[in-house]
Amino acid sequence: MIFRRTLAILSCLVAGAAFAAPKAATNARAAAVPAAPATQPLRNLVSVEGVRENQLIGFGLVVGLHGTGDSTQVKSAGQSVSNLLKQFGLKLPEGTQSRSKNVATVMVSAVFPPGYRKGQSIDVTVSSLGDSKSLRGGTLLLTQLRAADGEIYALAQGNLVVGGLSASGRSGSSVTVNTPTSGRIPNGATVEREIMTDFDVRPTVLLSLKRPHFQTATNIVGAINGRFGEVASTRDATAIEVVAPADPTQRVAFVAQLEALPVVVGETTPRVVFNSRTGTVVIAEGVTVRPAAVSHGSLKVIISESSNVSQPAPLSRGETAVTPRSKVEVEQGDGRMFNWPAGAKLQTIIDTVNSIGATPDDIMAILQALDQAGAIDGELIVI
Repeated sequence: MIFRRTLAILSCLVAGAAFAAPKAATNARAAAVPAAPATQPLRNLVSVEGVRENQLIGFGLVVGLHGTGDSTQVKSAGQSVSNLLKQFGLKLPEGTQSRSKNVATVMVSAVFPPGYRKGQSIDVTVSSLGDSKSLRGGTLLLTQLRAADGEIYALAQGNLVVGGLSASGRSGSSVTVNTPTSGRIPNGATVEREIMTDFDVRPTVLLSLKRPHFQTATNIVGAINGRFGEVASTRDATAIEVVAPADPTQRVAFVAQLEALPVVVGETTPRVVFNSRTGTVVIAEGVTVRPAAVSHGSLKVIISESSNVSQPAPLSRGETAVTPRSKVEVEQGDGRMFNWPAGAKLQTIIDTVNSIGATPDDIMAILQALDQAGAIDGELIVI
């Protein structure tokens, strides 16, 4: 009986080992398989020529403000009110100007979406042009919106939605929340003229890459031709030309299928981006450094000014004089030297820089010096 139990246990152990060995081999093979390249829908990579937004702009008046409109120093406000009254048969005496604090001159801007027709509505943004303190509670009067060609494409009017608030007291103290001199009018403009496009009459559809890249353009051509046949071609890294159906309905369906097509994005040079105005530093994944030693310290110079009063002795016929006194101090920060190993990645750079308590300005100075020394494998961009 004992022999039989021992034999059964050994059989189970052998079977378990035989099962574990293929599983371990499978895990090893899975670990050896490289990660699949990232893909994105084609709509994220390209824009279709002839299907784009257009900018509109106009000059208008906002009325109904509670004493927060333009002051008399803004001459355009009084002139605009006078011209408005003339349209309704009211004429001011010669040499006089309207002095209404409830009116503000504004610029109205909007985006004309692609394919919009007459009668459709679009949102508009209203921004103060003069010295108005707040547009809250105002109403935009009928305003013509023009495009770059000078033609009128929409008419705007409506009540403003202002997210900011401004309040002031008689003593001159004031409180401002957000921006009270700018607001929006949802669906505040009506399209009056259509923007024509040749999207439905051209024999081909032109796809423009948002970020030109030779490998990405090649991958897009391969993906389209693999799905629809030899219909796509390219001459550079910027645009792909695709033969499309002549029927407008079929063409729209064809472009919809194109936009959903998954495409492998070509690898780009990793970048380090500096925003010199805000001190923001963005380091993309893939940025590596070569062997380098860095020493970074801070030198602080403090100059303080004060005054001393020189008082003469009694009966000395001297005069009291004020003499300036300057004090100059120099503080040398703790300069530390550290080095990165060859091929150090993003996390290593961040950990090393954070360990010395460096500020964004310090990081910018360090990485710029490394780039000049040729120790960064990536592209350095300052915006």
